[in-house]
Amino acid sequence: MTRRALKARVQALIEGSPDRAARDRLIEDMAAFQREQVSPYGRLEWVGSTPPALPTDVFRFVRVAVHPASEDVRVFKSSGTTASERSRHAFRDLTLYDLAARRAARDMLFPDQRRMRLVILAPSEADAPSSSLSYMLARFAQWFGSSTAWVWKGDALDIEALRTELANAAADGDPIALLGTSFAFVHAEDALDKARFALPEGSRLMQTGGFKGRSREVEPEELRGALSERYGLVDAMIISEYGMTELSSQLYETTLRDRVNNTASGPRRFWVPHWVRATPVDPESLVPVSNGATGILRLDDCANLDSVCCIQTADLARRSEDGIELIGRAPGAVPRGCSLTTDIALQRKRADE
Repeated sequence: MTRRALKARVQALIEGSPDRAARDRLIEDMAAFQREQVSPYGRLEWVGSTPPALPTDVFRFVRVAVHPASEDVRVFKSSGTTASERSRHAFRDLTLYDLAARRAARDMLFPDQRRMRLVILAPSEADAPSSSLSYMLARFAQWFGSSTAWVWKGDALDIEALRTELANAAADGDPIALLGTSFAFVHAEDALDKARFALPEGSRLMQTGGFKGRSREVEPEELRGALSERYGLVDAMIISEYGMTELSSQLYETTLRDRVNNTASGPRRFWVPHWVRATPVDPESLVPVSNGATGILRLDDCANLDSVCCIQTADLARRSEDGIELIGRAPGAVPRGCSLTTDIALQRKRADE
């Protein structure tokens, strides 16, 4: 199986309708291809027909790519306090990343709006070229923005710029989309003090990342309540996005889509794109847990063509109706199954040191 053939199949899957059988066959074929090309992944043992998943920690220590560094067009890096703590995800091209990001955002974040005003509480792509989030938001500005205001300047939130954008939106009556990190919204809560804004009907807010600010940690429900009161948004129009450096696809909460489509919405859960397979697994054995049970989340992302499509996170999750309920990070050390798999993947690197 060639890269060109695999890429064509991934593109057709993302652009088409859900087909679980086609997705599962594609995951197996991609994993077999990547097993031969990515040495850390090739060292993992296959049990049965299910490919092993590479823990996200491996991206912190070795290059995970099917191509040489000379062919990189972009390398996304996770946040971290030192260079050695940052995951790196190298891309030969960004076609599939763009395709996946656009389809997911169109279906879950902008299902009712072709274009709207965007206000972004995150660094721009120019200020953070290694951030996958900043890259994605820059694409949103191209694909979905009638106008875009970046109110994160340098390394801080520009509160006066944010105030101006919010006041203008309330006065104009045109809906806006506030897009940013949870940390930025926590910071805005502190800085805006008692100011309140009645954003127009159809406005929405997307937050991503953890809920820890510099001064405190805020529970998700508490932050949503504060944001609803601050911006005059109903709870359903405030949604979380889940993504990570090691993936090429994103998951979104379902409440905005359900409200727009006037469909019943159950407990808050994350929609999983039809080109992604999400499986909570046992932290010891890494085998799938039963429906409703809590496990650590494995994600098989077909858009990860040039790295590894089968990724093991350290996030706790359980299946919830037609999606995934995220519970948080696994407490303490990396789960034992992930730790052992990481150790195997890094064996040659340690032997060479």
